[in-house]
Amino acid sequence: MDQQTPDFKTAALSSLREVTPSEWDRVANGSAENDSNAERNPFIRHAFLSSLEDSGSATARSGWKASHVTVRDQDERLVGAAPAYVKSNSYGEYVFDHAWADAFHRAGGRYYPKLQVSVPFTPVTGPRLLADSRVVGARAALITGLAETARAESCSSIHVTFATPEDHLALRQSGFLARIDRQYHWINRGYASFDGFLEDLASRKRKQIRRERRDALANGITIRRLTGSDIKEADWDAFHAFYMDTGGRKWGTPYLTRAFFSLIGERMGEDVLLIIADRAGKPIAGALNLIGSHALYGRNWGAIEHHPFLHFEVCYYQAIEFAIERGLKRVEAGAQGEHKLARGYLPAETRSAHLIAHPGLAAAVADYLERERRAVEDMMEELSDMSPFRRDLQEG
Repeated sequence: MDQQTPDFKTAALSSLREVTPSEWDRVANGSAENDSNAERNPFIRHAFLSSLEDSGSATARSGWKASHVTVRDQDERLVGAAPAYVKSNSYGEYVFDHAWADAFHRAGGRYYPKLQVSVPFTPVTGPRLLADSRVVGARAALITGLAETARAESCSSIHVTFATPEDHLALRQSGFLARIDRQYHWINRGYASFDGFLEDLASRKRKQIRRERRDALANGITIRRLTGSDIKEADWDAFHAFYMDTGGRKWGTPYLTRAFFSLIGERMGEDVLLIIADRAGKPIAGALNLIGSHALYGRNWGAIEHHPFLHFEVCYYQAIEFAIERGLKRVEAGAQGEHKLARGYLPAETRSAHLIAHPGLAAAVADYLERERRAVEDMMEELSDMSPFRRDLQEG
């Protein structure tokens, strides 16, 4: 589907193969190239998104039919893009709308298909309207292109999840409904070491973490941190086994195929941190992280042996140590999990935006989102009061 406007041409692509990695990445992280303070997000790289497609993880068969919206100028230069999917279900999104779909269905409506603008299976905030900041009107053209794509695909709605504040504002100004939620992020206050971080905690929390780290390795467990070419196929084999075991028990059907892990290792290994726990020379647990310019993003965890506090060590404490060593500003530990609070991860707001075609459903959702927003804000305030940091630091 192509749409022509006086200044731009929009199109919906059925695969990332229809756009070169260099031109996609130029608009995806273009602001980072022009501004050293801007963040580079690994999840919106062509390498990551195409690995999801090429591995069979995010495909029409799994409910993720690619319909990526692109914007080109009169010289056919790519000036905007949005990772978009026509969804036949609501799995793998982490912003839950199952109740909306059920209510609409019971009222005689058809909620699916819907247009999802996101990174599949990835609850990480990042740019969704990948517009060249130097091109006036590119972001607006993207929003128009999303609306045209939704109409062409007979979608009931458009959902832009884990959006940046800038994208969220642009979408709200275009009539999208705003939604907020929370995650837990660790913030680097210029620490020189993990012990420096611990000194900022209340005494009881400091002792708790030291005890957890000691007990996690009590059974002869050792930790390896692997990046780039240090990650071998045997390491991916082991991690995939962890992922399948834990994912199968937690979700029923893990989303990511074995091929996906090899592809990201091959295509963007410098952005990958794989943490492996070994016991008696055998890998028993691991965590997959991606490395951005400013943050470390915790993504997947799995284990075939279960030891006290090993999850906290591999997923949270090793991530903090790595971030301190790399000088990263924060660690984002994924969706949900109030237990992260006691480990130094504080509540942070996440945002999504939703455009619903049916007036009745839109009004009902708008009312729900207003009530949900107040509840989330109250919860964020309560959680902030439960901070593990020393009282003098909280007051400062």
